[in-house]
This record gives sequence, structure tokens and C-alpha cells, in this order.
Amino acid sequence: MYVSEWENGKRRISNHYAKILRALLGVTDDELYGRHMAPAPAIEADGYDELVTRIDAARNVSLTMVKTFMDQTELLRTVDRQMGAASLIDQMTGHLSTLEDALTFAVLPETRRPVARALAGAATLAAWQALDVGAVERAWRNYELGKRAAKEAEEPMYLAHAMAEQAYVLCDAGRPATAVELVRDAQRVGGTMMSPRLQAWLYAAEAEICAKARMPEECRRALDKAVRLLPHGEEARDPDMLSIFLNQGHLARWRGNALALLGDDDAVDNLYVALDSADPTFVRATAGLRCDLAQAHLARGEYDQAHEHLRQARLLANQTGSVRHRRRVEQLTQRL
Repeated sequence: MYVSEWENGKRRISNHYAKILRALLGVTDDELYGRHMAPAPAIEADGYDELVTRIDAARNVSLTMVKTFMDQTELLRTVDRQMGAASLIDQMTGHLSTLEDALTFAVLPETRRPVARALAGAATLAAWQALDVGAVERAWRNYELGKRAAKEAEEPMYLAHAMAEQAYVLCDAGRPATAVELVRDAQRVGGTMMSPRLQAWLYAAEAEICAKARMPEECRRALDKAVRLLPHGEEARDPDMLSIFLNQGHLARWRGNALALLGDDDAVDNLYVALDSADPTFVRATAGLRCDLAQAHLARGEYDQAHEHLRQARLLANQTGSVRHRRRVEQLTQRL
């Protein structure tokens, strides 16, 4: 009854229910209430004092301040990894707004490029968070923002990463063939400027998307390239691209995911290797891993094991508020 009255404008959403709905739906207050974001106040024709004040303020954004922006993005990334994106929407929105404002009024390239680099990383993180909570249009717009910022910063690695993650939006929208083209274009854009770990990450992403596009041979070729390019050792973090985490354990999970999508029997072994070595702080990623295991067991007709992994995946998806993983859990549950 409440939902009907909210939708028909007969009852106002109280603060109590707004807090619940925002976390459940992964939306901002403006999206929940159907409000449009107010545009930045226009500077009047004779308002040079205010304009100069903003330009001077942006000029004072030192490298120390840029580091503060990057540290804030890192904090939000860490919380997101463990607790999910639903609780971070306000913080992420404010963070992006601050960075965009700093870039808008920065004048000279030596000031603009570092801020643009910080914005590229933050916008791509915000986009992935929006995709996770089901806010698809916001995800797409944030990826576009990240790509523009990466171009401004002259950072091909950031641009390639944003393009490849944006391919997942196309994939989820039922356009995997176009997604394959986009992730391959990302590889061309990055070219020789990319670190080996990012190159491996891009090929792993291509493999997963090829599997969803029912391109098994291309999928396996991309997996082989990812294995060859990935640096040896347990280290997962890319020092040149802090949003990239990839080592042998992560790649085993990715390989298992792709093979599970293809219905390959080898998927289960790869996925259990990944589960045994999973970092406990990657809570949302573990939900995805449990879904992969359920899918692999379903392909083998092992319904009891699939049911148990789906139960675990549902708990983790609810813990992090991941709409994307909840949707996948329900899709797999219908196959039991």
C-alpha cells in the first residue's frame, strides 16, 4: 500500500523509509524523490570577482591536495570492496562533485592534468559502484566522465580501463558482441603504454565477455594471453593502476568464470582453487565467485552443490547490497 501511494504521489516518503529505500535500491535522494540536480549557479556577465576567486582557488590545488583526492578514492574503494556500494552513494557523489569543480576552474595544463587523473580514477570507481547497485544510466555517464578525464590527463591506462569496464554495461544490457568490440578497442587505445598486469586484466575481461557472447575459441585465446602477460608472484596490486588487482588466484577465478559460462568441466577445478586463495576482504568478489561455482555445478547436474553456493552467494550479495549479484543469484536459482 505504501509503495502504491508513494508512486502515485499520495504519500510522501518519510526520512525513515527514504533511508531504507536508498540502501535497498542504491539511489541518491534526488533519484529517489525524482528531483533533478540543480545546475551550478551561473556566473553573471559582470561577476568577474567570483570567477577569479574560483580560478585562484583551483590554482591552489597543489600536488598535496591531489594526493588527498587520490587517498579519498582509495578509502572509498576499500570500503566498497568489503561493504558494498549502496552505503557510499552520497560520499562518492560529493567526491566526484569536488573533483569536477576543481577541474572546471583549473586553467593551466600542469594543474589540470593531475586533477583530471584523479577524476578519471574516481569516476570509473563510481561507475562500477553504480552498476553494482543497478543504477545503469548513472554508471554509463560516470564511465563517460572517466574517459573524458583520462583523455584530458593524457593517461591511456586510465582510458583503457574505463573503456573495458564500460563494456560490462553493454554486456549486462544484452549487447555482448558490441562489448567485445569495446574491450578490444580498449586494448588498442592502451597499446604499449600499459603495464603487464593491466594488459593481462584486459585480456581476462575480453575472455569473460567473449564467453558471454558465445565465442569459445576467442575466449580461450584471450585467457592464454592473460596467463602469459600476468607477472609472477603473489602481489595483486598494480602500482601504476591502483584499481587493478590481479594475481594467479584472481586469474584462476576469472578463468573458472569464463569456462563456467561456456559449460566447460574444467571450470570447477579453477574456481575451487580461486576460492581457497580468495582474499577475505573482497567480499563482493566472493559473492561473484560463489555464483560462478553454482553455475559450474549446474552445468554438471550437481544441484545440491549449486544450491549451497547460491545460498552463500545470496548472503554475501545481501551483505554488500549488490543488486547485480542478487539478480544473478535469482537467475541461477530459477535453473535449479
